[in-house]
Amino acid sequence: MLDKLLNSINSTLDSNRAKKYKHQAHQLLHRSFDQHITLAVTGFSRSGKTAFITALVEQLTKQANKQNLPFFDVVQSERLIATKTIPQDILALPTFAYKQAIASLTDKTPKWPDSTQRINTLRLALKYQPKSGLRSHITDVSTLIIDLVDYPGEWLMDLPMLSLSFEQWSSEQLALLNQKPRSFCSRELLTAIASLDLDAPVDESKLAEIAEQYKILLQQFKQEMKLTILQPGRVLIPGDLAGAPLLMFFPVNFSNKNKVIEGSNLAHLQKRYQAYIKEVVTPFYQNYFCKFDRQIILVDLLNALSQGANVLAEQKNAIEQLLQHFNYGQSSFIKRLFSPKIDKLLFAANKSDHLSSEHHKDLAILLNNLVQQSQNELKFDGVKIETMAMSSVCATKAVEVKDKKNKIIKCIYGKEINSGNWMTYLPAQPPMRQLNEYEWPNEGFSFPEFYPLLSNDNKLRHIRLDHVFEFLLGDKLR
Repeated sequence: MLDKLLNSINSTLDSNRAKKYKHQAHQLLHRSFDQHITLAVTGFSRSGKTAFITALVEQLTKQANKQNLPFFDVVQSERLIATKTIPQDILALPTFAYKQAIASLTDKTPKWPDSTQRINTLRLALKYQPKSGLRSHITDVSTLIIDLVDYPGEWLMDLPMLSLSFEQWSSEQLALLNQKPRSFCSRELLTAIASLDLDAPVDESKLAEIAEQYKILLQQFKQEMKLTILQPGRVLIPGDLAGAPLLMFFPVNFSNKNKVIEGSNLAHLQKRYQAYIKEVVTPFYQNYFCKFDRQIILVDLLNALSQGANVLAEQKNAIEQLLQHFNYGQSSFIKRLFSPKIDKLLFAANKSDHLSSEHHKDLAILLNNLVQQSQNELKFDGVKIETMAMSSVCATKAVEVKDKKNKIIKCIYGKEINSGNWMTYLPAQPPMRQLNEYEWPNEGFSFPEFYPLLSNDNKLRHIRLDHVFEFLLGDKLR
C-alpha cells in the first residue's frame, strides 16, 4: 500500500521534486501507520550507551530467539521475521560504528568499545507479522523502523545551559567549585579567577591561561572523581571545535557588577559563552533532541556509589536537570506526524551483573528513589514510566562459594579491569534510597569494573534486555 502511494507521487511530479516529496511522504506515511520510532538512548559519560546500542543490534539481528529474549513478545510468539540495519536519512552524520564495537566486545580478549567522540546515527528495520489492529487486517507482514542517535555523554550535560545566562551559569559553577568534592582541588583556579580584573581591557593570553586551568580541572573531575555536571561538555570532547575561542570561557564572580563594559575581559567571556550557546548547544538540541518518541536513560549507579555520597547526589541532580530539556507527553496520531513527544520513558540502572542476583531489585529501588519526584510530574502528563536494573552486556557471571562454615555465599566472577586479574568477588548490597553524607558507611562502597564476559559459545550475554525491548517497542509490534 505504501509503495502504491509513493509511486503515484513519482508519476505526477518531475524527478527532482519527486525525490523530495517521496522522502517526506515516506516519513509521514510511516509515522501515520505507527511504523517509525526515534529512540533516545540517553546517558552520561561511562553509562554504557555505546554498549547498549551494540547489544540492541546484535541481539535483534543474530540472537533473537525464545531462549535468549523470552519476555520480548514478538520473539516469544515467533512473529519476528528478521531485523537488519538499513541506510539512514541523515546523510551529514556518520553511521554508528557497530562493526568496530561488536569486534571489541567479541574479541579473543573482549574489551569495551571506545567511548563516543562525535554524533552518529543508526537505523534498524524490524520485519514482523502483526497480530492485532488495523495492520493485521491489511497485511501479513509489517516493518518497524527504529532510528537511534549516539553522542558523547559529556555533551548531554550542556543542555541545561540553554536556560541560563552567563551570570546565572557562573553563579552555579562557582557554587559547585566551592563545595565538596570539588573544593579540595579548586583553590588554585578560584584564586586565578578572583585575580582577574573583569573591567580591564581584554587580555587574550590571561583568559586563555585561566581557561586552560578550568579545562584541566574539568578533566580531573571526570577522570578521577567521576562527576557528572561538567560544563561546557565540548571542552572535554571538543570534536572539530578543538582550539576554538568559543570554548575558552570559565565562570566568574558577577557580584557588584552593574554593567558589562564593552571591550573588557568580562564582555569577552560573556560573548564567548553566548556564542557557545547559540552555535553549539542550540543546534545540538534542536537537531537531535526534539523529535524523540521513546527514551531510555542509562544510569551507572554503582560507579557513583563507589565515589561517595556527593557524587551520587550530583547524579540525581543531573538527571533532574536533564529531564527539563526533553519533550514529554501523551502521543497521538497528529502529534506523531508533526510534533513527536516522548510517551514512554525507561530509567535503567545499568551493570546489574556487577551485583549478586538477589540485589538487582535493590539497585532498581535505589534508582526509583532518585527519580521519584521527576516520575510523578511526568506521569501526570501521561508518560508511561518504568524503572529496572539491567545489563546490556554482561561482564561477570554468578558463582557460589562456601565459607569456612560451609555456608553458601553468592558472588560474581570476572576479569577485573584495574588489575587485569580474574577474581571472585562478593559485592556489597547497595542502599535502597539515597543516603546523605552522614549516613554513608565509613568503609564506603566498592564495585570493581570488569571486562566483557561472553557466553561459552562466544555470544553477548545480557540481563533483562528483553524486558527493555518489550517496554520500549512491544506495543508497536502487536
